[in-house]
Amino acid sequence: MASLEDVSSQIDPGTDKSSTTTAQDQAAGLTKTIKNGTASAMTSVQNSQLAKDLANGPAAQSVKNQAAATSNEFSDLASSRKMPEHTAANDTPLTHYHSFFFNLLSWKNPRATGISFTSVVVFIFACRYLPIIRLALKGTWTVLGVVTLAEAAAKLTIGSSVAGSVRPRRYYKIPKETLEATLDDVEQLINFFVIEIQRIVFVEHIPNTGVAFAATFLSYYLVKLLPAWGFALFATCVLFLVPLVYTRNKEFIEAQVEHASSIAAKQTQQIRTLTAEHTSKGLETVKSYAGEYSSVASEYIGKSRQKISMPAVNGNTKSEPKEADFPQAPKTDLPSSAEHTEPDATAPEDEEPVAESAT
Repeated sequence: MASLEDVSSQIDPGTDKSSTTTAQDQAAGLTKTIKNGTASAMTSVQNSQLAKDLANGPAAQSVKNQAAATSNEFSDLASSRKMPEHTAANDTPLTHYHSFFFNLLSWKNPRATGISFTSVVVFIFACRYLPIIRLALKGTWTVLGVVTLAEAAAKLTIGSSVAGSVRPRRYYKIPKETLEATLDDVEQLINFFVIEIQRIVFVEHIPNTGVAFAATFLSYYLVKLLPAWGFALFATCVLFLVPLVYTRNKEFIEAQVEHASSIAAKQTQQIRTLTAEHTSKGLETVKSYAGEYSSVASEYIGKSRQKISMPAVNGNTKSEPKEADFPQAPKTDLPSSAEHTEPDATAPEDEEPVAESAT
């Protein structure tokens, strides 16, 4: 397959290697001239009096101060990713994202937290109203098409590579240390959510579990009413703005919570007192009824015993059998079988029947 240089030589037969080298030198000189002109223009603009006045003016100084303060807050937020000293209730070590999210949502660094909140909101609206994926694909094929056409035109016309003049000597590679640090951060982030879910489910802190219950209960109904982007926007606003309201009105909120807790404690004590009184009265009533029923039962038992010991019918009393009531056992031996003989023949015959009575 022929190269572009061969194709260009075929198009213009008079072109040889020397002309190609001359074209390359011209392109390099043109590029150098453009670079030098751009650098000199930038230097002249920077050294102009207007630029100096703008750079040293109050507005520029204020912008510099705000930029420095914002940079310091972001640095402080990034350095807050440390393993906390305290652990969970069962001595499970926490992740450094516990400290990071606490500092982020507690508005200790207001500029960093405000910029993060604004960025999330802008991203939600961008996903809602902008076709981000289509724009990304369009930008990609536009850049690739322009680069391809420019390179092909440069090869055909001047015989040199435009992309080769700006191509780096070595392509960039992500260092191994950076990949390991990124994977470690991903692991810590996943473990943060896993640990927090378990702490909520196993009620390590009752207020946290109650807040999670209220949030999920409200979300169950909001999902039916709001679209996905609206629900994400609402959740983001609650997540960032509720801590801000609490930190700005902490004393007032804590005073109201303490007052409500004292009222609840008094009401609970009153309910306990009333319950104890009603319980004692109920126990006394039950004891009195039990005593009455036990006395009535003992009376019935005594009467039934008296009826059992009364004389029997017709005045005959039932007494226990005595020894004299039974026949005496024979004291001599019974006669043997030899002594048993036929009846005596001299025994008188049966008497005649008695004559009829006189008429």
